[in-house]
Order: sequence, then C-alpha cells, then structure tokens
Amino acid sequence: MPRFSRTLGVGLSLVGILLLGGCLAADTSPSKPLTLASLAVEKQYVAPDCQGEQCSTVTISALEFPQSPALSEAIQTRLLTLGMSISEEAAQPAESWEGYAERFFALAEEDNRTAPGNMTSEALLEATVHARHHDLLVVELNSYVYHAGQAHGLPLTEYMVIDERERRVVEADEMLLDGQEAAFDALLVQAHQRWIGEMGFDDQFTANWPLSQSHNIAPLENSWEVTYNVYEIAPYAVGQPTLTIPLEALEGVAKPRYLGRGR
Repeated sequence: MPRFSRTLGVGLSLVGILLLGGCLAADTSPSKPLTLASLAVEKQYVAPDCQGEQCSTVTISALEFPQSPALSEAIQTRLLTLGMSISEEAAQPAESWEGYAERFFALAEEDNRTAPGNMTSEALLEATVHARHHDLLVVELNSYVYHAGQAHGLPLTEYMVIDERERRVVEADEMLLDGQEAAFDALLVQAHQRWIGEMGFDDQFTANWPLSQSHNIAPLENSWEVTYNVYEIAPYAVGQPTLTIPLEALEGVAKPRYLGRGR
C-alpha cells in the first residue's frame, strides 16, 4: 500500500530555484525559477455521520501548479480516474475531490450492508515527484482503493510526464521516434526477460503471466522505467513490477529530448 500523509491543509513548496549571482553575498536580487513551482495539497474526508473509530476515509495527497491551472487540472483528473472502483468502469470520474469522496462514501455505505463485522472502506490518492531532469518533470500518480468485504485493496500506478519548457503533458508515443513502436516493444521484451531472471521465475510463470504492451513510461536520467499494475503481468502477491530499459538501448528508438539531450 502506498504511504500517504494524513496532514490536512495546503503547503507551498517552491522547487528548483537557482540564485543569480549566488557567489556574491551582497547580491540579494530575486531569483528566477527555471522549473514549475508546486503546491502540496493534503485533504482527508471521513464518512458523514460516522461517530466511531472505524470510519471509511478518503485521503488526498496531491500536487497543484500555481503557474499552470491546466496541469493542476490534469493531475486531479487522472487521480480521480485512477481512484475509480471496478464497478464504476462505465461512469465518468468525479469533477472534484469532494465529489469523489461523496461518491466513494455512497459506495462504502453499500459495502457496509454486506461486509462482515465493522470493516471500513478506504481510498488513497497520491501524486509525488518521481524524477526531475533536463526540464522534464515525472509525476508518479498512485491510488489505493479498498472496499469493505474485499480480500485486499487495489493499488494502481500511472506516470505523468510534464515538459516544463512548454508546460504541457507529454504522452508516451511522443517520446518515441516515428516508426519505432515495434523496436520499443522489443526492448520491453528484453527488459521483461531480465526481470524474469532476476525474480527467479520459471517458464510456467511466463506462460501463465505473459508480457503485455505498456506505455506507462517514466523517462529517468539513466534509464526508462515501465511499471505494470497488479494482475497485468504477475499475480497480486508480486506487486507492481517495474521493467527497466537503459538509455543506450533507446538510441535510435526514443527522441533525444527524452534521453536528456536537446529538444
């Protein structure tokens, strides 16, 4: 289960400030931020009319960008979508944190009518900075949703890549050179084979849990990470596997911009 802060309120975190002329003690001119400033958003909601210690909860630990409302909205929308239960697959995501909590507690009330004992439902939505380099910001979005009566909760992870120069979200297919999708998939197969060996799994495991395509990519300074959610390529007990592709293998497959060079 991902770890979430339970602190309420909103805190300001200015990131990546370079001081102009920092070597001169007498220079007190204001610095110019070269990267996006972020606001840490912490909220917790408790099921209404719950008086005991065992209450269903919704916890939010997200990010906002005061310089870009569009990016703030993108993070919120993706988290609200990531936190939807399987039963809501055909529904539209909520439009606000409060709207999500109201919908979740309505489902929790139904859960309580069928769940044994005093079990409670829980939802946690989190956005954290996973990496920052070469004017790229990689945000990791996590959700953990548990409904009373289930054997276990469902964790989900999604990466959101932001071009800080253009202040926009970069989709996975934009990071690949034209016509290199098959080459990327081949690298993913190699990464999967390395992971299988590291985990000590046998051929039967691979047959039962074959590799599937994924563009859930985090472009890091020295490699790309591709993370799968539970049940995608492994059973729940294995968790969320992350396959790693070194940058040198991506030469001629990915655009230089996402290998730490140029635009």
